[in-house]
Amino acid sequence: MASKKTFLRHPLIVSSTVLLTILACFLFLPGLNTATSTTGLIVHRNMGIRAIVDELYRNGTINRKWPALLTVSIIPKLHHIKPGRYTIEPGMSNFMLMYYLHAHRQDEVRITLPEGLELGEVAHILAKNLDFDSTAFMSAASSPTLLMRRGIMAKNAEGYLLPGTYDFAWASTPEEATGFLIGRFRHFYTDSLKSLAAKRGLNETGVLTLASIVESETWMDSEKNLVASVYLNRLKKKMRLQADPTVQYALGGEARRLYFKDLTADSPYNTYRHAGLPPGPICNPGAASILAVLNPTESNFLYFVATGKGGHYFAESLAEHNANIRKYKSARHEAK
Repeated sequence: MASKKTFLRHPLIVSSTVLLTILACFLFLPGLNTATSTTGLIVHRNMGIRAIVDELYRNGTINRKWPALLTVSIIPKLHHIKPGRYTIEPGMSNFMLMYYLHAHRQDEVRITLPEGLELGEVAHILAKNLDFDSTAFMSAASSPTLLMRRGIMAKNAEGYLLPGTYDFAWASTPEEATGFLIGRFRHFYTDSLKSLAAKRGLNETGVLTLASIVESETWMDSEKNLVASVYLNRLKKKMRLQADPTVQYALGGEARRLYFKDLTADSPYNTYRHAGLPPGPICNPGAASILAVLNPTESNFLYFVATGKGGHYFAESLAEHNANIRKYKSARHEAK
């Protein structure tokens, strides 16, 4: 004969079993609370779990909020959801939905940064593709703390953001993106390249500054070693570089045709007025321009001018240079 205690325990066991079954359904039954079609979710930095659940409800991923909130209450580690963009397949259970968001890797964005971009242009491209604005990136790239930690003794990271095609986590912070690009340059700029720079009498900033001028002067890799030789020869002879791109940088704004009055612009970046290299890079040079500065063509060239048909004429004397200018003007006249 069953005892009174056994008799009382039986309905308690039944009730507990029913409750656990209901709870298991809420947690694990597919499609009970989720959309029947694919949905998307964007999680920004510093979004809490309630804000994330609110967004899941707003965009139709879930029909009711409380089952999702109950799920993360029962399994607290599911509170931790990384910033990112998520594509959510239809018909998930509440548990699988929250676990998917918790465990899913951050999505990446492939971004190409062409050679010769200025800092602001890099900021614009990154901000268009990643989860921060260009102002935040400019601030990070000018942070004294970040620059000092990366061994950069300059007012910003101009010149140190090595161009290339890279995969960024969409939710990267401005500091992470800046540090990553500087790190690419640090990886590229090996001890052997530093030794070549020392033989040329150039420090790291000098290499990048001259390479940025070369980058701005020609897009043709085949010419870069020659252009570098012109500027290195002028530096040796204590001649002013008289590089038009430095004037463009000093003036700011969109690149345009320069006039004689522009060459008098009062800026330390104006190499028509000031001898030697400007204070720092005027853009972010690519690998080919950096290597051109470190391995220039051996020449006596001191001048160059556009051919008007692509490429440049190079000259050792001013008389020869003036003749090349006349050829350039003739080519431009013929093209009209």
